[in-house]
Amino acid sequence: MSITSLLSGALGFGTAPLGNMFRAIPEEEAAATVEAAWDQGIRYFDTAPFYGAGLAEIRLGDVLARHPRDQYTLSTKVGRVVLDELEDTATREMGEKGGLFEHGRPNKVVNDYSADATLRSIEDSLTRLRTDRLDIVWVHDIAQDFYGDEWLARYESARTGAFRVLTRLREEGVIKAWGLGVNRVEPLELTLALDEPRPDAFLLAGRYTLLDHDRALQRLLPEAARQDVDVVVGGPYSSGILAGGQHFEYQKAPAEIIDKVTRIKKLTERHGIGIKAAALQFSLAHPATVAAIPGATRPSRIAEDVAALDEKIPAAFWQDLRDERLIAATAPVPAG
Repeated sequence: MSITSLLSGALGFGTAPLGNMFRAIPEEEAAATVEAAWDQGIRYFDTAPFYGAGLAEIRLGDVLARHPRDQYTLSTKVGRVVLDELEDTATREMGEKGGLFEHGRPNKVVNDYSADATLRSIEDSLTRLRTDRLDIVWVHDIAQDFYGDEWLARYESARTGAFRVLTRLREEGVIKAWGLGVNRVEPLELTLALDEPRPDAFLLAGRYTLLDHDRALQRLLPEAARQDVDVVVGGPYSSGILAGGQHFEYQKAPAEIIDKVTRIKKLTERHGIGIKAAALQFSLAHPATVAAIPGATRPSRIAEDVAALDEKIPAAFWQDLRDERLIAATAPVPAG
């Protein structure tokens, strides 16, 4: 099924920053940001046990518990189980994302995509989120950026474990949809080539943005559209560099990325538009993409996202991006 029936709009809220990504966020600030999202009309919230070892789920659940459950859509992820045992967050193995959540909870996080771990992960998430049901469940991070050369083995574990469990839960009506939530296109291409099981959607983070979209355009998005598998865009601001931040791919942005962003900013200034508007609307312009879920840790950022979605962007801006080879010639762009 398409997940569009579960979404009230194209803008959702990604909660990775609420897991103390990059910095320790005060509780009041985290709660106020989620409330701001609600007040701005956002009704799709995405989270994961991985974000701060359950911290993001706890913070999101504390706020959403104040609102009627049937008025919002909730997704979380499986593939990591959070234990009561504690560990040093600075030495946690995170592939290419080292130190990402070193300010999160010190609970030990175990990577496990088996059937039993999937069921345990869901039960634990329900407790942290203070709810009795999930709408969408993503299988998290079975890709090269976390597992290197071992990613295919991890993928096979998920295929025979998590995929089958989530398919059964969907058939039983326990969840409404499932898919993969990753930062690479290869696991999604591989999944689309399977005869079964069949996911409903994908959450693709950082791979369909103004700064990085060529690979997704080649095969993934056309095939997803052909198979009616919806794509939710995570990280439309490329870890923050397209929204005034300094990070790209969850690390300090390299010189070539800073240069590219500078060139894009010059064009946005020439046309009198915001770079956040350009980034967000570009990610949503492809027929396969149904929503974008930027993250935020300050209430003011939510209003900026809503305004960015509605901002009018002239067709000449997109043509300038193409002329300067800042976007692919084949990339769909919003109507002028």
